[in-house]
Amino acid sequence: MTTIAPGQPPAAPSTRRVLGSPVSAVRQVTRSAGSTPGRLSVIAAALVALTLLTGLFGALALQEKQATIDDLIQHREPLAAAAQQVYRSLSDADATAASAFLAGGVEPDSLRQRYEIDIAQAGAALSKAASDVGGVPAAEAQVRELNQQLPVYTALIETARTNNRQGYPAGAAYLREASGLMRSKILPAAEGLYRIDFERLRAEQDDARSFPWVTALLAVLLLAALIGTQLYLTRKTNRLINVGLLMATIAVVLGLAWGTVALLVMSSGVADGQRNGSDQVEVLVRARIVTLKLRADETLTLVARGDGPEHEEDFTSLRGQVSGDGPDNLLVAARDLGTGASEKIRAAIDNTNAYLAAHDKIRQLDDGGQYENAVALATGDQPDGAARAFADLDRNLLEALRQGRQEFANQTLGAHQALTALVPGIAVLTLLAAGGITVGIAQRLREYR
Repeated sequence: MTTIAPGQPPAAPSTRRVLGSPVSAVRQVTRSAGSTPGRLSVIAAALVALTLLTGLFGALALQEKQATIDDLIQHREPLAAAAQQVYRSLSDADATAASAFLAGGVEPDSLRQRYEIDIAQAGAALSKAASDVGGVPAAEAQVRELNQQLPVYTALIETARTNNRQGYPAGAAYLREASGLMRSKILPAAEGLYRIDFERLRAEQDDARSFPWVTALLAVLLLAALIGTQLYLTRKTNRLINVGLLMATIAVVLGLAWGTVALLVMSSGVADGQRNGSDQVEVLVRARIVTLKLRADETLTLVARGDGPEHEEDFTSLRGQVSGDGPDNLLVAARDLGTGASEKIRAAIDNTNAYLAAHDKIRQLDDGGQYENAVALATGDQPDGAARAFADLDRNLLEALRQGRQEFANQTLGAHQALTALVPGIAVLTLLAAGGITVGIAQRLREYR
């Protein structure tokens, strides 16, 4: 008889039933698990749950890999390329503006058009690169700096041109001021933006190549559980093979093997796209920036007419980055990274050597008092001149950059294709495994009825 404390209302029958139901259910499951049919039912439920959980984690992990690779191809690499374009175009604009001054008076139309194209390309690329800097304070700061300083630079160049057309020596001073602004503020900001975008690209590539350890551990655990269950049933029933559980095991093994091979192929493709594509492009971008700075230093030294030794000193400090056979040569480093653009890079190395030889002749002429001959060798179209060698160098570098980007796209797209049909395939294999477990255990349970 239940004792009720004074002043305490008796528990309602419905409340006792509700509170007693979970307890009764637990007791019933515990009693049932003590028998062989009960244990088989618990094992079946646990195996099906583990199978579905493994399939769910696997499908989600694979979908995430596919989404990451899609983003690499369609979003992240194009944005990094846009940041590269800002950097390259502004460097080329600075070198082109300096070269135009050596002509004296009205600059050649070709150089004027090249400068204007560079500025227009830099503006368009900056707009694209700036579309994804939200939430990245460092990138936002670089974009603000570029937007603020670029109009100042173009205004200084226009003032320098106006003075140069009229023969005023102030034109050279404005040119040096503009180039100083470009090198001290604009190019560092462009390089900072490019570095941020490149690091984000590399982080996404690393994420795409990361191994789904949780899914792999679940799959191995499921496989071990299936094998253990079949051994348990063999001891209990003296039957060697359970068709349902065997089918489930085969489905799990097939899914594990398929997923492992696909992920290895995908990871290899992303790695090749990184090494032969984006990494090689990154080194080539740095090499081209160095060559453009060299060209700007060369022309600014001539424009200064003996009043700009710092430009030649800068030239001397930079030339080691694109000459020689050592590891500091960016062109050699880019050549060794991959084979996709090796032919163009080898040609660029030859062009660089020819350009540096022409520069040494220019310095000999200028230092020897033959300024006009030095300017002619720097800007003319003679076969051994600096202008032709640099044009060939720049053309081959641009083509190598294009081939490097194409190599990235090809390899990364191949990595994406390695995952084709894998998600629905894993889903089908998961259902087959769950069905095999259900049928296999059900066959044994019927023997106890």
